[in-house]
Amino acid sequence: MDDILLLTKTQRSLSERLQNIGDTILAGGVDNMEKYKYLIGQAHAIQLTLQDISNLLKPKEQEDEQGNVIDIGDGKGSTKN
Repeated sequence: MDDILLLTKTQRSLSERLQNIGDTILAGGVDNMEKYKYLIGQAHAIQLTLQDISNLLKPKEQEDEQGNVIDIGDGKGSTKN
C-alpha cells in the first residue's frame, strides 16, 4: 500500500473516532468523571496524532539562501538583509 494512502486512511479513521468521542460527550454519554477524563485523554492523543500526520503530509518548505540577520551589536536590534 502506498504510504500516502495509508496515512490518509489512518487520518480519516482517527478523525471519525475523534468525532465519536465528541458526540458521546455532547450527548451526555458520560456518567462519571473517570470516564470523562478518559475520553478527554483519548481525544487529546488523537488530536496530537492527527497533527503529526498532517505535518508528514505537508510538502517540505524550501529554505532560501537569503534571510534576515538581526544585528544586536548596536543595541537597537535593527535588521540587515
